Amino acid sequence: MTKDVETHMEPAAEFSAKDYHDPPPAPLIDFVELRSWSFYRALIAEFIATLLFLYITVLTVIGYKSQIDPAHGGDDCDGVGILGIAWAFGGMIFILVYCTAGISGGHINPAVTFGLFLGRKVSLIRALLYMVAQCLGAICGVGLVKAFQKSYYNHYGGGANELAPGYSKGVGLGAEIIGTFVLVYTVFSATDPKRNARDSHVPVLAPLPIGFAVFMVHLATIPITGTGINPARSFGAAVIYNKDKAWDDQWIFWVGPFIGAAIAAFYHQYILRAGAIKALGSFRSNA
Repeated sequence: MTKDVETHMEPAAEFSAKDYHDPPPAPLIDFVELRSWSFYRALIAEFIATLLFLYITVLTVIGYKSQIDPAHGGDDCDGVGILGIAWAFGGMIFILVYCTAGISGGHINPAVTFGLFLGRKVSLIRALLYMVAQCLGAICGVGLVKAFQKSYYNHYGGGANELAPGYSKGVGLGAEIIGTFVLVYTVFSATDPKRNARDSHVPVLAPLPIGFAVFMVHLATIPITGTGINPARSFGAAVIYNKDKAWDDQWIFWVGPFIGAAIAAFYHQYILRAGAIKALGSFRSNA
């Protein structure tokens, strides 16, 4: 009887020990992608998703400012408030990541793309062209807002990210770094194939924590920088609004998110997933 139990237990133990293998890292440069229609389909998906993201969210921001404008009979209690703006950003990310994850990965953010590139999830060519598509989509999305509501757009700041009065550039930079770290860390965790292999989460729910991360970061940092954590979002609004203040602070919304994304990639890949230890062990075994 004991032998029978041991015989039945051994395959299960062997299976659980081999239930997961790290996927191979993406090549640094992959020219084969340029000959694939799925690659260009992914670029189109990133462009359209970022366009829709900026269109809905910037309209929400401008609508809120017009609703609380005393000149129009509004007050601070009118409109969706900061909570509603945060929901708009987080909700749109949830929707768009859900829609595009199977096509492009649902990045919709150059900082996310940069973090995934550092984590060897995408190639350099894909990362660069994704960022271009995202920035172009952001410009077009904000351009649509201005085309439809030009007077409101110019009067209420165009949804551009600017450092709020009373805060130093160092504080703004720190807010962007930490906010983007939260977002990119959540992306790595929610899309970790190891979770899927061990059935510890439902893959269709991966966009949910990502959207919630965007929501929570907006609640914390809207009063400081208006919340960037997405260089394409900040760049698209600055290009269309085109005022000195938006351009003067623009570097904060690129440097901060890229630093935050790099820290998140390093933390997840080399500390939580022990990538450095695995690489050292592989080197020793080969030696």
